[in-house]
Amino acid sequence: MTNTKMITRLLAAATLTAASITAAYAVPQQEGAMAGVGTAATATDSALSKKVQAALGDYKGVGVTAAQGVVTLTGQVANTDIGTKAIQAASAVEGVKEVKSELTVASK
Repeated sequence: MTNTKMITRLLAAATLTAASITAAYAVPQQEGAMAGVGTAATATDSALSKKVQAALGDYKGVGVTAAQGVVTLTGQVANTDIGTKAIQAASAVEGVKEVKSELTVASK
């Protein structure tokens, strides 16, 4: 094999190796950038959950989760009136876009 052909093949191999290394590092950087977005959303959801829980202070046993402004209420209430009032109280909190109820009424 001539020196020119060997040098050409070595340069091609080096170029492919460099491209592979660059591609391998591009994915973690992109995932790292996306991770910041999730963290901000999680912090906002956590703050919203706390605000709703504070608004529901009188309604013991009602759990609250939030995701992108959608609040889900879980747990057991004594009657439907209490469940309705809990849903209304959660809906009135600033930042709540929707309330989903998974509340159950305790049997007597």
